[in-house]
Amino acid sequence: MRHGKKVNHLSRKKGHRRSLLSNMACSLIEHKSINTTLAKAKALRVYVEPLLTKSKTDSTHSRRTVFSYLQNKDVVTELFREVAPKIATRNGGYTRIIRTGYRLGDNAEMCMIELVDFNEVYTKETATKTTRRSRRGGKKSTSAETTIEEAVVENVTSEVVEETTAEVIEEVESSEENKGEVKEEATPEATDETSKEDDTSSEDEKKDDK
Repeated sequence: MRHGKKVNHLSRKKGHRRSLLSNMACSLIEHKSINTTLAKAKALRVYVEPLLTKSKTDSTHSRRTVFSYLQNKDVVTELFREVAPKIATRNGGYTRIIRTGYRLGDNAEMCMIELVDFNEVYTKETATKTTRRSRRGGKKSTSAETTIEEAVVENVTSEVVEETTAEVIEEVESSEENKGEVKEEATPEATDETSKEDDTSSEDEKKDDK
């Protein structure tokens, strides 16, 4: 029985398991995220995070210690040059496991394990969060207050637009009414003028006959 034993042997012997975790750690440091099963990802997290902590102190002893686990010079140099400066301010928790579903063949639970500081999506979201301030300084507007202000501004602008459209409609209607009145006034005058023209034409015809 394996009661109380926290190490997952992954159905492998010690040598095979150690080389597996070493290769997976090299791939994680090189590509910053890899897809694997959930059991392997949990075992890899326990294996690689102490190495990431060791890389914060750039010394010959630290490099040799990390190289004894990874057995890859290129990955060790990338770890100490690129990864270590980014994780320098983080106190543990360098990796993140995101479950991605189940594998079709054996229905094993799959996941993606990645380095937290190299994910641009999550780092942008965390950068926009407001920090907690003391009561001495002035209050800074929180996200809820900003959303309320935006809603109020949208309501005010919609009301202004409705008022302007109503005024424009009223002006158009009044202009149409004025045009109708002008037409009504112009029609009797036109009939008088046409009658006068008819009278003059009849008089001219009579004179010609004489």
